[in-house]
Amino acid sequence: MTRVAAVDCGTNSIRLLVADVDPHAGTLAELDRRMTIVRLGQGVDRTGRFAPEALERTFAACREYAAVIAELGAERVLFVATSASRDVSNRDEFVAGVRGILGVDPEVISGELEAEFSFTGATLELAEGPGAEERLVVDIGGGSTEFVVGREHVEASRSVNIGCVRLTERHVRSDPPAEAELAAVRADVVAALDTVEETVPLRGVRTLVGLAGSVTTVAAIALGLDHYDRQVIHRSRISYEQVAAVTRRLLGAIREERAAISVMHPGRVDVIVSGALILLTIMERIGAAEVIVSENDILDGIALRAAEDPAPVD
Repeated sequence: MTRVAAVDCGTNSIRLLVADVDPHAGTLAELDRRMTIVRLGQGVDRTGRFAPEALERTFAACREYAAVIAELGAERVLFVATSASRDVSNRDEFVAGVRGILGVDPEVISGELEAEFSFTGATLELAEGPGAEERLVVDIGGGSTEFVVGREHVEASRSVNIGCVRLTERHVRSDPPAEAELAAVRADVVAALDTVEETVPLRGVRTLVGLAGSVTTVAAIALGLDHYDRQVIHRSRISYEQVAAVTRRLLGAIREERAAISVMHPGRVDVIVSGALILLTIMERIGAAEVIVSENDILDGIALRAAEDPAPVD
């Protein structure tokens, strides 16, 4: 067993997992898992730069995580940065800040590698072997969404720039969102799905697995939870009708009403409308009757990679 710390820094949130990992068995025992909404991607779609206040929020979370990593004695640390960090003009400032706090360089990974990590993490506890069903894993992030099809391994994947933060900042101005704004969000999702289908066979896949905060929040609302319960949400099956009902509720709600939902993280209040609409549009496109919700995701995949290979990710 190797004790590792995995950090996933996305457009909306930064998350930490410290775990004891057996890379040969492909299993991990979780010691600490936490998430902080930092909105690193604030304004990136418009400016192409990280805002100073977004960097400071992210560095503050990194300082908290550094203390946890030191306390638990992780032997290896792998810090992965995803969508928002790929093309910004001041990426060096971000890299230097993370290095100064955690002692490692953030690995700014491609959408394809992000998809691979997501698939590995999401399918950790699903049945494998020759009889395994083909699965479509969808990871709806803040800046991008990854689509991965495979059984035991990735067979096809694509990352596209539709995410709950990106589409909210691009289109949503009204409260509640105007019909024209929602139509613009949906149009971007439909166009992205057209691109995905050029290389990834979305239709005909029997099992849809959904990852990340937009999906888990929709699931928590659909399940009628009075508080966020990871164990109840993990591996739950949410029907298309439930997703559609939750989405309609969110689309018609003003900000204060969304914030009053007991399972709603404050950092998701402004972006959950776009996140739910992305999920619903995907399910409509592929004809999915339900989505299996996984609390295991890219973070678990990063932890497994950290244990397998201490070298930087390519």
